[in-house]
Amino acid sequence: QVQLVESGGDSVQSGGSLRLSCTASGNTDNYFCMGWFRQTPGKEREAVAVIARNGWTNYVDSVEGRFTLSQDNAKNTLFLQMNSLKPEDTAMYYCAARIGGTCSLASLFGVWGQGTQVTVSS
Repeated sequence: QVQLVESGGDSVQSGGSLRLSCTASGNTDNYFCMGWFRQTPGKEREAVAVIARNGWTNYVDSVEGRFTLSQDNAKNTLFLQMNSLKPEDTAMYYCAARIGGTCSLASLFGVWGQGTQVTVSS
């Protein structure tokens, strides 16, 4: 089983930047796809960005050009660089992993971290 731990959430001003990290431990050999999701109270969880093991990425339109995924396979760590942050980016951000199947914003992810809070003030 894979365990995921997120970090890097913080409170920033609009236009600022943050880098979220997600470190995976356990049996990481079989994971195929990892992603970042976000959720605010009363709203459904939203897929933000996904990355396949081969480096292929996909982003939701609202963050395209502002957020960038990267991964350090040697350290089993996934990063989400968030630039030009907006108040509407405020949410709890979750890292997730998927074993096998397809890798897309619509994929079902079975392993989740505990989340890290991002707050963007105007």
